[in-house]
Amino acid sequence: MSDSVRLGDAPETSGRGDRQRSSAPRSLVAKIVAATPPGRDRAVDALRAIAILGVVLGHWLVTALVAPPGDDPALRVTSPLKEMPWLAPVSWALQTLAVFFFVGGYVGARAYKPGTAYGSWVRGRMVRLLRPVPVLLVVWVPVSAGLLAAGYDGQTLRSVIKLVLSPLWFLLVYAALTALTPLVIALWRRLGWTAVALAAAAVAATDLVRFAFDGPGWPGWANVLTGWLVPYLLGVAWAGGALDRRIAAGLLAGGAAAAAGLILVAGYPASMVGVPGAAVSNLNPPTLAAVAFGTAQVGAAVLLRDRLARLMDRSRWWAVVVVTNLAAMTIFLYHQTAMLAVTLAGRAFGVLPGLHTRPDEPFWAVERVPWLPVFAVALAVAVAAAHRFEHPRHAKAVKGHSR
Repeated sequence: MSDSVRLGDAPETSGRGDRQRSSAPRSLVAKIVAATPPGRDRAVDALRAIAILGVVLGHWLVTALVAPPGDDPALRVTSPLKEMPWLAPVSWALQTLAVFFFVGGYVGARAYKPGTAYGSWVRGRMVRLLRPVPVLLVVWVPVSAGLLAAGYDGQTLRSVIKLVLSPLWFLLVYAALTALTPLVIALWRRLGWTAVALAAAAVAATDLVRFAFDGPGWPGWANVLTGWLVPYLLGVAWAGGALDRRIAAGLLAGGAAAAAGLILVAGYPASMVGVPGAAVSNLNPPTLAAVAFGTAQVGAAVLLRDRLARLMDRSRWWAVVVVTNLAAMTIFLYHQTAMLAVTLAGRAFGVLPGLHTRPDEPFWAVERVPWLPVFAVALAVAVAAAHRFEHPRHAKAVKGHSR
């Protein structure tokens, strides 16, 4: 991301020769700390890292590709939330997209100043956001052909491609709001909290048409923009100093109460992520319940800011956050690919517990957890490989420097 610390600009630390090489991890942490501008708000970077890692962990835990008995290579997508609906509260902790849009609004408002050349500003942002996309698409063309050649049926291939491409909708909406940042800032300055209320009211209106009046479903897709505009506007408000702890506590309490009321009284789904086969999803497109829940998350994020800032004073925690932010979009776009790579490769060894088995009993979660580090290793490999293609000049520079 454009506002992350650049490791390439980090100054050299003290110590030379064998002593420096033997403490390479410690030296890297020192470089990251030294490269951090003194006035940087580290808590904001921490919030973005938490948001990205929350989404990744959520998808890895609530998505299951089930293999039928025997040698049939087919895989069918399901979710433990479908098989065990009482697990819905898990989605409350792992659906963190609102926090990412909130941080995006904050960063955008801080970065776009009066007199900024919009063309060059938005071009730089779009390049950084969209750079991982072509590599992802190019990789999956031969992989898809290989899956068909290996005997996987069309339904399996469609499910796999849908999982691979599903993060793109988020990226497109985030890119759209980023491009609209000057208008969002102007909207906030002109209307203030009324702008937030109007965006939430627009979501409520489309939900009313869809659910209360049994109208068509297509108006709900307007919520893809207006729903995520709410936390983005709140981020702009935060950048302008309009979001203090008192207001944040109100957002947390009010958002949580509204979300609970919509679930318990109005019949909205309890899960804050999509569930295969469900008639209504809170996320696709966003509903008023998702917006209310996201508002509560924004309030919690502001209230946690000071604690996160203190935690980020610890060098190793800050280094983890910086590394995550440097590859945030690549991590987000490739995390499903990493999970699929492990799942498909593991099929060669039969039906593996927690990887290909149906998530219809609590013990499935125990079997699933050991696969998370395997997914993480596959993701690290994918991110490192993609980085060489996304940043070829940087990769050559690093290679030349290592010589």
